[in-house]
Formats: sequence, C-alpha cells, structure tokens
Amino acid sequence: MSSSSAYELLAQFDEFLPEFDEPLVSAVRGIAFWTAIALPFLYLPLLITGLNSGATRIAFVALVVCNAVALLVGHSHRESD
Repeated sequence: MSSSSAYELLAQFDEFLPEFDEPLVSAVRGIAFWTAIALPFLYLPLLITGLNSGATRIAFVALVVCNAVALLVGHSHRESD
C-alpha cells in the first residue's frame, strides 16, 4: 500500500466519524492513540517466550490487529485538538 492510498483511507475514515459529538470523538481518538503506543510493549513477552503454541500465535495476531485498529482510529489525535 503506497503512502498516498494510506492517506486516502485515513481521510475516508475521518469523514465517516460523526461531527456532531466532537468531544466524544476526540476522547476516543486520544485513547486509541495512546493504546497504539502501548500495545507494542505487549509483543515483547510473546516474542521472548516464542510463538510456539497456537494460543500464543493467536494472541500475537490479535495484538497486531488491535494495534492496527488503534492506529487507524487514533492517527489524527493531535490534529483534532
């Protein structure tokens, strides 16, 4: 995915958000932003112990997906303040 298509996707996501309840949207963006920063620290124990079991692999993939969603939602946290 090129950076221009990523920006287009993020712009479409911003248009999707409701504008009538800006304080709520701003709070959700802030929480998502800080969640996206904190989640990679949870990768470390999984990577150190190894991704040998199925449950560990599922947990790792779930963390990566959650991180991607948090990045998508919180990408414009500072722009909206």
